[in-house]
Amino acid sequence: MTLRNQVLIWIAFFIVLMLALWIFRGILLPFVVGATLAYLLNPLVNQLQKWRFSRGWATAVVLLSVVAIILGLFFMLVPLAGQQVGGLIQRLPGYASDLQELARRWAPELNAWLGPEQAARLEATISDLLGRIVGFAGGITGEILASGWGVITTIGIVVFTPVVAFYILLDWEGMVRGVNNLLPVQYKDEIRGILAEIDSSMAGVIRGQGSVILILAVFYATALSLAGLNFGLAIGLIGGLFSFVPYVGFAIGFLLSMGVAIVQFWPNWWMVAVIFAIYMVGQFLEGNILYPKLVGSSININPVWLMFALLAFSLLFGFVGLLLAVPLAAIGGVLVRYGVRKYKASALYLGENGDKGGDQTAV
Repeated sequence: MTLRNQVLIWIAFFIVLMLALWIFRGILLPFVVGATLAYLLNPLVNQLQKWRFSRGWATAVVLLSVVAIILGLFFMLVPLAGQQVGGLIQRLPGYASDLQELARRWAPELNAWLGPEQAARLEATISDLLGRIVGFAGGITGEILASGWGVITTIGIVVFTPVVAFYILLDWEGMVRGVNNLLPVQYKDEIRGILAEIDSSMAGVIRGQGSVILILAVFYATALSLAGLNFGLAIGLIGGLFSFVPYVGFAIGFLLSMGVAIVQFWPNWWMVAVIFAIYMVGQFLEGNILYPKLVGSSININPVWLMFALLAFSLLFGFVGLLLAVPLAAIGGVLVRYGVRKYKASALYLGENGDKGGDQTAV
């Protein structure tokens, strides 16, 4: 088969995949969550198999344990977190008005310090930023509600997700053998290498980055709550969970925390400094400890490409696309890097004689 035909086949496969995702986007959520859960738990099931558990018993023990933990956390935390998130969204316009009022009180000092023109510009910038934050929070809430987070979808996730995860885990080895048997014999080793690279990248995305998001959400929610910040649990969870988007999670959490802290603690600047320090510590932990240790260089995705993937897939497929964006971006990154390697080894790049120095003589 010629290279041209191979490229056409893979392009056709990609188009069919995108079309299927778009057609079935309304019912994919339980299957996406179930498959992700199975991928996360497969190493634990494999470990129990090494301890002489059968595949079925290992799958049942791991899945039941995780479901019990999730349900326990759900009944303990979700009512409180949901109440705080709803209260925060309702209170945001009031916080924005309070901050604008404080800015007007500081206007004489700002005029003396910055000058009338710069002070007016700063006040307009703050008002615009506050309006954007309030609008963004309201838009996100409406999008989530409109995306199907209703009773039917919730029941579907609760009922179908564990079932999907159980059967995927149970037949994991069979699926791997089936895929391996379908690989073209001539290119089997090369495709296995690509799949191993994809698996490493996916592990970095789902297991590594998922762990970072969870740790940051717990850290920010706990620290802000202990500091006595109003809606600290909700703000910490929002900032931590949005941290999968580069800089966005930190920006949302930091701006919300500082805005609420200024209104709540003014004129006690020490407490505002404490909230500021919490986010600086969180950024240090994320950049210097959590991300290098848990994710490392396995993802290898440019932040601009990641943000584009998040926006594009959420636009095409809604909330399901938002969940699929980062894993698919990781897979796409692996395939693009493979394509670049093949291009650099081809006659198109090296020339007819394979002269690697040909490009130097042409300059």
